[in-house]
Amino acid sequence: MGEILSCVNLTKRFGAVTALDNLSLTIDSGRIIGLLGPNGSGKTTLIKIINGLLQPTSGSVYVEGDKPGAVTKPKVSYLPDINYLNNWMTVEQIVAMFNDFYTDFRPELAYDMINRLGIDKKQRLKTLSKGNKEKVSLILVMSRNAKLYVLDEPIAGVDPATRDYIINTIINNYNPGASVLISTHLISDIESVLDEVIFIKNGSIVMHDTVDNIRSQHNMSVDDLFREVFKW
Repeated sequence: MGEILSCVNLTKRFGAVTALDNLSLTIDSGRIIGLLGPNGSGKTTLIKIINGLLQPTSGSVYVEGDKPGAVTKPKVSYLPDINYLNNWMTVEQIVAMFNDFYTDFRPELAYDMINRLGIDKKQRLKTLSKGNKEKVSLILVMSRNAKLYVLDEPIAGVDPATRDYIINTIINNYNPGASVLISTHLISDIESVLDEVIFIKNGSIVMHDTVDNIRSQHNMSVDDLFREVFKW
């Protein structure tokens, strides 16, 4: 396995607030990793730096050896925690936009998933239910042949059936030579698909381990260990 992501002594401050505090991290290829922590722990800040949307105060981030920027855009497929698509566009128009913008986009895969959902490609996004909007957003992200998929709260605010579909889409459609980094509060819903977990608190990593090690060494689930580590 090769190294996909490396963060070295990463610090990000917003005025007097330190969002990331000298954080170092390495992620290898072929892994599904949960990025877990309470609100305000630094998860979204880290994700935005990985995607080049924020600049670190100090330290460095490398995606396959390159700092975030134009050269890493084809390598990282990012799902933000808010809707980023134009509601006035049809599903077909959005697929065409992604196909034009990303050379690694696989429209046949996107349409296969959209058709299986029974979504009319002529529908405007604003006419879709919240669950189907979430599904379309994820389908677009997972239809890229990227090296790193970064998903910020992909199953938040949707019903359990939609969560199951989203999780199945993640595990069945990503490039197996890539890695998936998933930030979520719904640990029990995704624990079964995770290879590793990263616990982050106050901008620092307090644990990075495999799920198998956690279960064998702590004799508890990831969800239970999370509650133990972050209990008030």
